[in-house]
Amino acid sequence: MTIKLNREHQLNVNHKRIYRLMDILHLKSVCRRKRKNYVHSTPEITAENVLNRDFNSTEFGTKWLTDVTEMKYGIQSKAYLSAILDLADKSIVSFVVGHSNNNELVFRTFDIAHKSYPDASPLFHSDRGFQYTSKQFRKKLDDAGMTQSMSRVSRCIDNGPMESFWGMMKSEMYYLNKFDSYEDLEAAIKEYIDYYNNGRYQKRLNRMTPLEYRRYLLGSAA
Repeated sequence: MTIKLNREHQLNVNHKRIYRLMDILHLKSVCRRKRKNYVHSTPEITAENVLNRDFNSTEFGTKWLTDVTEMKYGIQSKAYLSAILDLADKSIVSFVVGHSNNNELVFRTFDIAHKSYPDASPLFHSDRGFQYTSKQFRKKLDDAGMTQSMSRVSRCIDNGPMESFWGMMKSEMYYLNKFDSYEDLEAAIKEYIDYYNNGRYQKRLNRMTPLEYRRYLLGSAA
């Protein structure tokens, strides 16, 4: 909030003043609720945790994280969001919303990212979900020249930045709304990710948005 006010309204106030004003106006941040759902399966392929919680990156396209999360709409219906996050600029590189948590969901997400950035050959990190441990997915990585890395069993922190994005998105968008249809939820997800990539300032990115920071990195490397 402080960054947004200072950048977009040319103010020069610190976070303590913003806290006081928010308190007067009865505005509060929303707390993140974290829950991980696991699909138990026998893996065809496994990989070492090559990433090893080294979440630092200074060049776009060198380290990608991925995961799938579940969201509900209507009375008891579920939708699934698959996404890939770049560790250098924290941007969402690609994402797909679907009705089922299946191979197609994950494979499409990967294909979109690879088509958008064909020259990128990052370390590709995921959990041990059944899609990522399939021979088909490993072949996709090999064909693209990417190195596979996987979290250890029951170690969500090994994929920490991806989990943090899920928490951020759900606390700032999903938990604050009720979605009556799949189409409503899908539209809200697309709108939020566009906002996140292009409009959400982050202190850890020198108070820039993810795509602003990517341009900054590219300019610094030139």
